[in-house]
Amino acid sequence: MKIKLILLLLLFSSITMNSQLKLSDQAEISVLTIGPGTLLMDAFGHNGFRVRDSERRIDKVFNYGTFDFDTPNFYLKFAQGKLNYKLSHDNYDAFFQNYIAQNRTVDEQILDLTRTQKQQVFDFLLNNAKPENIYYLYDFFYDNCATKMKDVLEVSLKNDLNFKEPNSFEPKTFRELIHNQVNKNSWGSLGIDVALGSVIDKTATPEEHMYLPKYIYSFFEKTTFSNSNKSLVKQSRTLYKKVDKPISNSFITSPLMIFGLLGLLILWITYQDYKKGLRSKWLDIGLFSITGLIGVILLLLWFATDHTATANNYNLLWAVPINLFILKQLLRPTPKKWFIKYLKFLIIMLCLLTLHWIIGVQVFAIGLIPLFIALLIRYVYLVKFYSQNS
Repeated sequence: MKIKLILLLLLFSSITMNSQLKLSDQAEISVLTIGPGTLLMDAFGHNGFRVRDSERRIDKVFNYGTFDFDTPNFYLKFAQGKLNYKLSHDNYDAFFQNYIAQNRTVDEQILDLTRTQKQQVFDFLLNNAKPENIYYLYDFFYDNCATKMKDVLEVSLKNDLNFKEPNSFEPKTFRELIHNQVNKNSWGSLGIDVALGSVIDKTATPEEHMYLPKYIYSFFEKTTFSNSNKSLVKQSRTLYKKVDKPISNSFITSPLMIFGLLGLLILWITYQDYKKGLRSKWLDIGLFSITGLIGVILLLLWFATDHTATANNYNLLWAVPINLFILKQLLRPTPKKWFIKYLKFLIIMLCLLTLHWIIGVQVFAIGLIPLFIALLIRYVYLVKFYSQNS
């Protein structure tokens, strides 16, 4: 008797659950666009789907931007490009209050969908929210919380969308799009500009711009259905407008200032060496060690990870991995004759870096300009020093 009762209860709860998954005529599906935050990881904004159905007491946000810091080998997986993000579904009020607390603008675009289309999108999201489907391999440019907005709608609505360019749209490179969100003279921008290669200096296609949440918003405003030419968005509104607050961007602690001081120190030591006809061995060992180590890291990011954006990185023109393997020559009173040729090679590499920057092959971090100048002058001095003492 008890077993039959349990089975009946399970059957009843299953029927009830299935009925709750069917949206009513009152249901609305919208795309939420969150403005930038103060942290680097928040600088590009965020997106999520909101499903609201007052009749079914549903008000959920489906969020593809969730990751778990407790993931085993989290930082290693992140560095290797193997970090999985996941879809979470949260109560809307909790989601909304979280971004109010962060003082980030929240915009909503209510989609003009038929009941059938709403159900298709909802069913797709529910299927993605199953434990076996929630994870996906994150890619900053091609598979993130913003691109998922476009991808989910295209798949669930069977590619019935026509994405049109927003008013005053100007194509930009991937790096320019990053710089629009992150101050060029910031440590975050410097890290990005050093780690990511020339592949992000190509002009993004219009749809590729939608890896940024703000472009999801602007493109969706112009998107229409292919068959009917009806607009995808029927209503746009701002749910919360951030309160403008003073932003402290101290130039004193910026990369340009710090590397400017470092560059001046290198030039001052080089001048002192020139006057005395000496060579500060510790300085050269430090420069060769640091530039060589950075070069090895860049090579690993290029060839030993799944990141697509770290390829073809011409920062290797100044961060030369070979520098690590010739430190022995700097310890010798008189290095091998080929070492002078190697120094001339490093000078040529810096000249090529400048050429690559001028013609637009790759844009480099502006904060490193003082270091580039200091390295060039130091290498020229070493050529002269070793030539005179050979």
